[in-house]
Amino acid sequence: MNIQIIENKQELKAHINALIALEPRFAPVYEQVGVPDLRHNAGGFTQIMRAMVGQQLSVAAAASIWQRLVEAGLTTPSAIRAATDEDLRAQGLSKQKIRYTRSLVEHDIDFAALTTLPDDDVIDTLTAVVGIGRWTAEMYLLFSLQRADVLAVDDLAIKVAAMELLDLEERPTPKQLKNLTQDWSPHRSAASLLLWQYYGFLRQKTAIPL
Repeated sequence: MNIQIIENKQELKAHINALIALEPRFAPVYEQVGVPDLRHNAGGFTQIMRAMVGQQLSVAAAASIWQRLVEAGLTTPSAIRAATDEDLRAQGLSKQKIRYTRSLVEHDIDFAALTTLPDDDVIDTLTAVVGIGRWTAEMYLLFSLQRADVLAVDDLAIKVAAMELLDLEERPTPKQLKNLTQDWSPHRSAASLLLWQYYGFLRQKTAIPL
């Protein structure tokens, strides 16, 4: 099994050039936005927990709650097992987020082993946890595991940017976008990064509808 990753900007450039060869409409996008940041992170339990804590919250609110959890020493499986629901609630976690966090602990994921699994198996492992959807799993693949062929078809910004790039009349559904972009493989992570940057460019240039 050959797992492709993107470790640095030089490798990302190579993927972008290969992507442009497959889909030339990315060429002007690349000229406009340049090489995107890879935004890699260390991954692991803490990364997933922080993503779950921040769901459906503003950046500021999520950061505040996370800081409180860090200061209380409640960001590891052992600490959460020992904590009561009231302990977690006192740091700002809702009843739903407490349920999600406990599900993550109960699943006892071997995060080191995820580095050797195919993308689909990683997604299956992560989405078995209550509160982790496909989007969060794909973000983990892209930014924590550095996988090279991930297109986040459920992401709103990517759907809007793809609609502009591909000159579609309406925003594609995840299924439509997946079908339209199959030929971009194995360079779809480069496509995701470029489309996010392109979305930002479009928002600055025009008031594109969400």
